[in-house]
Amino acid sequence: MSDSVVMMTGNRSLCTKFTLVAFSSLAELRLVLFFVFLAIYLFTVGGNLLICLIGVTPSLHTPMYFLLANLSFLEMCYITSVVPQMLVHLLVEPKSISVGGCAAQMYVFTILGLTECCLLAAMAYDRFIATCYPLHYTLLTGPSVCLKLAGASWVTGVVVESAQTTWTFILPFCGAGKIQHFFCDIMPVVKQACVDTSQNEIVMFVISMVFIMNPCVFILCSYVRILVTIVRLPSAAGRHKAFSTRSSHILVVSLFHGTALFTYLQPKSAHTPDTDKATVLMYTVVTPALNPVIYTLRNKEVKVTFQRVTQRKLLGQMA
Repeated sequence: MSDSVVMMTGNRSLCTKFTLVAFSSLAELRLVLFFVFLAIYLFTVGGNLLICLIGVTPSLHTPMYFLLANLSFLEMCYITSVVPQMLVHLLVEPKSISVGGCAAQMYVFTILGLTECCLLAAMAYDRFIATCYPLHYTLLTGPSVCLKLAGASWVTGVVVESAQTTWTFILPFCGAGKIQHFFCDIMPVVKQACVDTSQNEIVMFVISMVFIMNPCVFILCSYVRILVTIVRLPSAAGRHKAFSTRSSHILVVSLFHGTALFTYLQPKSAHTPDTDKATVLMYTVVTPALNPVIYTLRNKEVKVTFQRVTQRKLLGQMA
């Protein structure tokens, strides 16, 4: 019965391991995929590590960069929860994972994913205040406010997704245990249950509406106000600068929230393995890889600071 180990309980065989089908249909390209995903992973981690410059640069100790540092740390953890195991499974057989290991991966992945939804909303709030109420920016987005926004994002992710993942793994899993995915995402795992999962699907839909759709709506409303304010600026140069600095956040939000909503708001019957893999790859691998480019490498302040720190270290070594 496949590579999965089963345990007999009454008349049912309960899975103790799952098999991740992943990219089995592209077996002839597994080495190419391995090096492509490895390069993306290393680039993502290295790019996000540039945010460490914030810790040594007083000029970048601002609310926006504090939230950006949280986002960069989150993205490094996020992609690490998925890609290393995927790389191993591109090279080895069998592509199995224990139920406990699957649960651990889902805990980490879902917590980080929901935290990012909330954190992107917090960043939209920061940009909204900076654009629409610049005179009150220091008061409304001070260090304590940013700390509370970041803390609330992490607490929400931990509490909500710990509960949902725990409820998912209370289900009995039967049969061959073949997961049509490259990691333990909620819907592909729920499909392995040998009991009615309609309540799980309803809860998943509600959580998606509340914690993915609502932040998305908040971000959208914030940027409508931001765009109205920018259009009213008298200077064309000022409008261009304001649009360019806000476009980074809009792009990341569109990629992350768009693919997440498409994945988690679909009914179970609408999910297909190929569609799920393609959309999930966008917000688990592609978006984290784009963040260093969008938020860091294109940011003039960060680039100047990186050059300054690099030159200082080189001069120190030469001395």
